Amino acid sequence: MREPSLELDGWCLDDAEQRRARAPDTFIIPSKKLRSGLGRVALAQLLFMITVEDGEEPECERMWVVVRRRFPGGYLGVLDNDPTCIEKNHELWSGSEIPFEPRHVIDARAPTPASLTTAARTPRRAWAPADD
Repeated sequence: MREPSLELDGWCLDDAEQRRARAPDTFIIPSKKLRSGLGRVALAQLLFMITVEDGEEPECERMWVVVRRRFPGGYLGVLDNDPTCIEKNHELWSGSEIPFEPRHVIDARAPTPASLTTAARTPRRAWAPADD
């Protein structure tokens, strides 16, 4: 499954493991076991790097994603937040499918009644299932 990229999609996911390695005393993430074992409808918080029109550097936003399914090496979830650094759009908004890996997870929570509802909805925008 293709990863999101700044060039193609206008956003990508930051690698939490790399951030943790650069700042081990201040950037804390869940254990590898927890990040690798998320179940359906669990909540995962990810770091989104988003291209903004007037900025040279992408903006970083922490947003929650509801896990919809697992695949070898990762997950496919649905965004459960709206980004604040960009205007409403059809590419990256709540309800958009998001592919991610355990290395992207900065926090995780157990399923909630709201995450069950979010996971059951048809995604606003489906992620391309194959490399394109």
